[in-house]
Amino acid sequence: MSSLVNPSLLTVLGRGKHPTPGGLNGYNPKGREAIEMVLKLINAKKTIEIGVFTRYSLPLTALSIPDDGEFIAIDPNRKYYEIGLPIIRRAGVEHKINFIESQALPILDKLFKDNENEGSLDFAFVDVNNGNYKNYHEKLLKIGGVITCDNTLWEGTVALLGDLVEEGQKKEIRKDVMEFNKYVANDSHIQICLAPLGDGITICKRIF
Repeated sequence: MSSLVNPSLLTVLGRGKHPTPGGLNGYNPKGREAIEMVLKLINAKKTIEIGVFTRYSLPLTALSIPDDGEFIAIDPNRKYYEIGLPIIRRAGVEHKINFIESQALPILDKLFKDNENEGSLDFAFVDVNNGNYKNYHEKLLKIGGVITCDNTLWEGTVALLGDLVEEGQKKEIRKDVMEFNKYVANDSHIQICLAPLGDGITICKRIF
């Protein structure tokens, strides 16, 4: 799949050397290209991202929506947003991004407290705190658009027997991810696709 946005910019994004927790760089070309395609297919204009973490998804999403589009980005740690600022400015998309330094749930509660906001967002991307994925999902369903959640294969451990997964944080997060996967699989309000790209991307769309 070839990208619809500036290839040279994506090269800069992919080769960035900015450090992130755990040594991860957040760069998964095929996964990000799939999200870019979804944004284009649904003609997304107003989007939200929960968990900035790295530089890549912010400019890619902002580049994929119209010049008068709006992109709400929420993360409790501003430094992750600032890591990507030079590239965001180089891409000329800073004016589209409304960064909010905060935990996501209070912002979502505030955003959807007004019924006029229901159905106002076209697209949501979630890449933070797997233990809260279910809570984010329930609130974001009100947007009426497409919800995507990252890391839903969790390094393939969701397909392993529990005894084969090392004890510690990885196993704890595996449990959270498996519970979320089971939850959305049984949610009759949505149509879902778990794409085996990168660490797994679950794409959901409310159907009623």
